[in-house]
Amino acid sequence: MASRTPSRVLIGFMALWNTIKQPRRREPNTPARVLIAHHLLLGDTLMLSPLLAKLRARYPDAQIVMTVPTAFAALYQGRPYGVDVLPYGLRNLGSVRRLLRHRGFDLAIVPGDNRYSWLARALDAHWIVAFAGDRPAYKSWPVDRLLPYPNEPAAWGDMVAGMVPGPQPPVYETRHWPDPEFRPFELPAKPYCVLHVGASTPLKLWEPAKWRALATKLTELEYRVVWSGGPGEQKYVDEIDPEHRFPSFAGRLELAQMWHLVKNARLLVSPDTGVAHLGRVTGTLTAVLFGPGSHIICGNGEFWRHAPAHGVTIDPFPCRDQRVLFKREIQWVRRCQRRPGECNDNRCMRSIDVEHVMSAVSTP
Repeated sequence: MASRTPSRVLIGFMALWNTIKQPRRREPNTPARVLIAHHLLLGDTLMLSPLLAKLRARYPDAQIVMTVPTAFAALYQGRPYGVDVLPYGLRNLGSVRRLLRHRGFDLAIVPGDNRYSWLARALDAHWIVAFAGDRPAYKSWPVDRLLPYPNEPAAWGDMVAGMVPGPQPPVYETRHWPDPEFRPFELPAKPYCVLHVGASTPLKLWEPAKWRALATKLTELEYRVVWSGGPGEQKYVDEIDPEHRFPSFAGRLELAQMWHLVKNARLLVSPDTGVAHLGRVTGTLTAVLFGPGSHIICGNGEFWRHAPAHGVTIDPFPCRDQRVLFKREIQWVRRCQRRPGECNDNRCMRSIDVEHVMSAVSTP
């Protein structure tokens, strides 16, 4: 696997060069070009939608550009909120060089890890805004304005929208995000439900017996059930459904295809992972199983308040007690980022029963 080092060296060099070239910077009143600099996971990237909406409402004539991991670019083909995306990966030096051809921004927003303020400066952003408190401190050196996280509980999407002054953005509607084009594949016959069993960590996995019980209940309600998972996650489906009673799409779909599988489903059930947020964007009835994660931070919030997405969790839970978000300690945060070696028993997930899921999705 290629190293990230050449890309980081190039970004660092360009950031320092641009700083020397323009040592004194000034906040723009009406930026013509706005950059959102990050390399977040899928769910976090989709949760930036309130920021896109806020920027578009405040700067209707500006070009809004967002960096994204290469795999996510397909979802933005229809340019929701008029955003242009720049795909790249640090292990692909060529993609970083292509990215740097687009330099020259009046304003840059760094919503997550402040190391991407260096990328913003490398792209010749004249004014950079980020959240305060990231560690180590050198990650924030290029930042011109550091903002505090809110003192009250909020969804992360609403938090990042608050990085831009002005009223809240218009509430999300599915018409705001055009469907991406995709390579044709055979969709299940309707009505069907997607049970996405994979997750970013084993601590977010639900028990196989409960997935089987949920599939049985949905079948009794005359829904077709299909399994879903990301690359390499067919093994979870095999454990849950060794007899292959229901078809599986695990590891078989590109992201744009996954969008259409989810959008056409009657119901999506998923752990707190990227696909769960895809359900929110497509307007699909969704049950999100929150074990270690926070149903407040990763929930609908104000922007998504009309979305039929329901968090399923036991709250409070004793060991969901960490207060850290993107390496910032925030007093109201309650989540768990322990790794499998630090937690051998994901009781927070095992406490969720099938009845909890069925109750959530049957709520008007």
